[in-house]
Amino acid sequence: MGGADRDSVLAVGTTVDLGVPDDRATVWFGETPKAEGAWSGNRVLYLKENPAFELSFWCGTCAFLFQRKEGANQTVSLEEFQTRLAEGLSEVDSDIVRTFGGLLGADSYVPLLLRVSPTLVQPMGEHDYFSREQVATWGLNGFWGLPEYPSTPYYRTFQTAVNPDAHLYEFIAPMVPPSWNDAARVEEYVRRLESGSEPTAVAVSTLDVCQSATDAPSDYYAHWGLTHFLLDGHHKVEAAARCGRPLTILALVGSAASLCDETHLKRLSDLRRQAESERPHT
Repeated sequence: MGGADRDSVLAVGTTVDLGVPDDRATVWFGETPKAEGAWSGNRVLYLKENPAFELSFWCGTCAFLFQRKEGANQTVSLEEFQTRLAEGLSEVDSDIVRTFGGLLGADSYVPLLLRVSPTLVQPMGEHDYFSREQVATWGLNGFWGLPEYPSTPYYRTFQTAVNPDAHLYEFIAPMVPPSWNDAARVEEYVRRLESGSEPTAVAVSTLDVCQSATDAPSDYYAHWGLTHFLLDGHHKVEAAARCGRPLTILALVGSAASLCDETHLKRLSDLRRQAESERPHT
């Protein structure tokens, strides 16, 4: 699943400081209020003032997570770039980076222009990461007795080995589910993609490195989760998944927003250039 039949990393931009204070940002990463007796609130992606996604917990030993919340109820498109993005980018566009960056919370961002071939995944379905690879490492949620649940269809795009004890998984998390997309626009992009076009989507992205605190599960290793939270391009990504054609995604990978250190982020572009590979079953 996922991958692409040509170079998967088209361009890597220079790390750049972007964004505005959280109280002025459209999309930002933060923490929910602490519950009584808790040492921290939940780690979340906010859309304006509302939690849009709950993310992997701060500790790094809990299971990797993105889980849609009620605040994920609109896209973040910019009309001024629709033509340029529909035609597709071949390099990192500084105007697009700067303008979308102005909607984000302040952080240092690594711009990556990636080629992806998305596969639409239904929770608990055949290719669902949360009920398969994740359960093999963390087991079922201790309270619910169920796999973690993303509360949204999502896309898988790529995976590869980091080393024998770590594996990278890549996802696209839409702000709204595909069922909210306009069918006519999706069909328009299907036609463009089938004619050889490669339109570009835009996302704010995080790299979460999570490793269970116990080696009791059947498959113990570190999960590197690269998640692209889609800002612009919901119709394009659904169309690409539907017709099996690649598109490009301009990912703004947040440094402080990620659950990893600088050495992990520095490896990301090289890992994305590797051949796609599944983790061997143990």
